[in-house]
Amino acid sequence: MTQPHTAEDIRAETLPAMLARAASDALRAEVDLTPKPGLVDRRGTGAHSDMNHALMQASVDALEVGFHDMAMAAIDERDPFTLRAELGILGRESEARMMLATGGINTHRGAIWCLGLIVAASAMQPSRWRASSLLERVAAIAAIDDPAVSPARRSNGQRAVRRYHVAGARGEACRGFPPIRDAGLAMLRRARSVGCSERVARLNTLLAIMAVLDDTCVLSRAGRAGLTRVQDAATAIIDHGGVGTVSGARALARFDRELLVMNASPGGSADLLAATLLIDALESAADRAWGRHAAGEPSAKEKTYATVIA
Repeated sequence: MTQPHTAEDIRAETLPAMLARAASDALRAEVDLTPKPGLVDRRGTGAHSDMNHALMQASVDALEVGFHDMAMAAIDERDPFTLRAELGILGRESEARMMLATGGINTHRGAIWCLGLIVAASAMQPSRWRASSLLERVAAIAAIDDPAVSPARRSNGQRAVRRYHVAGARGEACRGFPPIRDAGLAMLRRARSVGCSERVARLNTLLAIMAVLDDTCVLSRAGRAGLTRVQDAATAIIDHGGVGTVSGARALARFDRELLVMNASPGGSADLLAATLLIDALESAADRAWGRHAAGEPSAKEKTYATVIA
């Protein structure tokens, strides 16, 4: 006779699936958000000749199983060095699935890195889904070297890090992603609090991240002058009220055209927007769970995590 599941058994079985779905939903929300300057969205390909909206969606679909496995690894493995090695293996497996789904196009390598870290950090301590504690755990994981990666490895992002002396994807993670913590989440909540639509709030959040991030995708395509122009233009739109105003919407359209001329795509900022949306969703889920518990209902852990993330 099959033994009934305990709450702990159910948590172990369902938490990775929920975190994987939350990460995938955040990526889909970023892909769907329109109009994004220089980026693939529902209108078109942005500054890319090899990507489109359907390809980006196929890429997201291919990544969900990898996020699930990263969460499982974080639940099962408590030694941080072993976990870091396992996450590296799972990240490379996710890249291979992405490449298979996209015909060899790198659509989401940066997203695998930042969202994978957040998923793992969330699975390690599911009762502490606050931005500050999540990003502290992310920084601790990112600071550990991946034993399978040679220091001599070169990617476009790593070449930009060395040439322009910026933090890059790993450096930002080791600092706890300040563009998420200080710009992205702050703008998302401020925009909502003043009554912006969710689309406008997310576009303003993207611009707030672009204004502060040393985006290696932009640096690789447009150099230091291009990055400065991107940061200045994003800052100016925010300073003039954001894209929810007539002048802001017009400025966004001009900015988009300028990025196309520059052939510059702020892909790193897009990845951090998805990461911002994921953390926001996790915090909301934690708030709902604690709210139910405080009201005298069973806690999320007691009821299972199957309904925590909508």
